[in-house]
Amino acid sequence: MEEKESRIMKHGPAMLFGLVVAIVFIFMLFSFQVRTNEYAVVTTFGKITDTIDGRSDAGLHFRWPYPIQNKQILRNSIYCFTGSVGKLEETLTKDGKNIIVGIYTMYRIADPVTFVKKVNNGIFGAEELLNSTMVNVKNGVLGEHDFDELINTDTKKMKLEEIQEEMKLAIADIALKSYGLEVTSVGINTINVPEAITEKVFERMKKEREKFAASYRAEGKRNAEITRSNANSARRKKIAEAEADAKEIMARGDAEAAKFYAVFQEQPELAKFLKKLSSLEKVMKSDTTLILDTNAPPFDLLKQNASSLISDK
Repeated sequence: MEEKESRIMKHGPAMLFGLVVAIVFIFMLFSFQVRTNEYAVVTTFGKITDTIDGRSDAGLHFRWPYPIQNKQILRNSIYCFTGSVGKLEETLTKDGKNIIVGIYTMYRIADPVTFVKKVNNGIFGAEELLNSTMVNVKNGVLGEHDFDELINTDTKKMKLEEIQEEMKLAIADIALKSYGLEVTSVGINTINVPEAITEKVFERMKKEREKFAASYRAEGKRNAEITRSNANSARRKKIAEAEADAKEIMARGDAEAAKFYAVFQEQPELAKFLKKLSSLEKVMKSDTTLILDTNAPPFDLLKQNASSLISDK
């Protein structure tokens, strides 16, 4: 008896550890956890019997162990898929031009029941199915649009946003009904042209740019002509105004001069004297030495007594 108790005491911790492990293992067989960004789809004997949305019912849940029940955890997150096979194949536009267009799709699992029923191998299987849908829709939508609506120097003629929206609507309808996927966005991430037509495209774009340049040069020339015409008109107007002012000033000067002429007519000798004096002032502005005949006017004043001349008069 004592020997038996001794063995129990000796192996007790190991037995307790094994019991705890067994309890944890059994608990794991009968339970599972769902996070806030996950869905859980529970099947009973292969048939879907319950779906759990982690956004509203996250936490610990219980189930019967396999093979009675099984659970599949799906992430409720946004995925970005750029395609795989055929994503950079040549596509024919409406006007018969070849173009290489790559697109991407943003999606999430919106209907976990449809997803589990229709899709095998999880997200990888879903993207294989989505890839073929993207290729078909891309080719179909681009076939309804001309080359100039994708590549053009005039942004007003481009319809990239409309083309992307058409692709999104077509892919979203198929993806939701067939795979349980909600497509949130579809965009174009690559636009190329085959080497065979690259040179022609660049040549056409060059001609279009030259056309715009010629238009801008012609507009600049017109504006320059208008500016020159306005400047000439303003110059002529200023000259006419200046000439009118000059004539007015001359008229006033003539009127003033007429008053002095009347005085000079009354005293001609005084007029001659003042004229000679003015001439002499102009000739001898600075220190000047002149050897001249004093009989020649206006130097004859130097011989006369100006004051006596004035008093005599």
